[in-house]
Amino acid sequence: MRTRDTDKEKLVYTKAVEQIVNKGFNTFSMNKLAKACNISVATLYIYYKDKDDLIKKIVSKIAKKFFNVVINDFNPKMPFEEGMWVQWRNRSAFALENPMEVSCFEIMKHSPYADEILKTGELSMFKQYMTEFFEHAIKNKELNPICLDVFWSIAYGPLYTLLGFHREGKSIGGRPFTLTEDVMKQTFDLMIKGLKP
Repeated sequence: MRTRDTDKEKLVYTKAVEQIVNKGFNTFSMNKLAKACNISVATLYIYYKDKDDLIKKIVSKIAKKFFNVVINDFNPKMPFEEGMWVQWRNRSAFALENPMEVSCFEIMKHSPYADEILKTGELSMFKQYMTEFFEHAIKNKELNPICLDVFWSIAYGPLYTLLGFHREGKSIGGRPFTLTEDVMKQTFDLMIKGLKP
C-alpha cells in the first residue's frame, strides 16, 4: 500500500480550493484536480474515498481553521467593545491572509455541503462562545437588547462589506480601495455606537 505524502496532500488541498473558487463548484472533478496537481487520479484515492469525501474534508478543514482563528484571544466574558474588536481583528486577519479559502468557504455555504460546515465541532464551540458573549453583553447593559439576527447583521455586516471592497480592490463607484486599520477602526466605532445603549 502506498503511503501518504503530506506535501502532496497540501498541494491537493490548495489546488482543490483554487479550482472550486476559479472554475466553480459544478465543474469541479477528480480528473481535473489530478491534472492540476500533475498526479494520477489513482493517487487522489489514497487520500480520499471519492469526490464527496474530498469536498467534505476541505469544508471541514477551512471551517476548523476559521473558527480557531476567530476565537483566538477571545473570551465570552470580555467587555463588549473589547470582545467585538477582537472579533473584528481576528475575522479580518483570517480573510486577508486566506482569501481563496474564504471564497471557497462562501461557495460551500451555499452548496449541498453546507450541512458539513454545521457538523464541525469547532462550530458548536463557536456558537456557544458567541451566544454567551451576546447574552453577557445584554445582561451587563453594554448592548441594546435586540434579537441575535439583528445583532449579527449590524455587528459584522460593515466588516464584511469592507473586506469585500478590499478583495475587489475597489469600493462604491469603482474607487480604489485598500482596507486600513484606520478605516476599520472608524467603521468599528460607528458600529459600536449603534449597538450600545
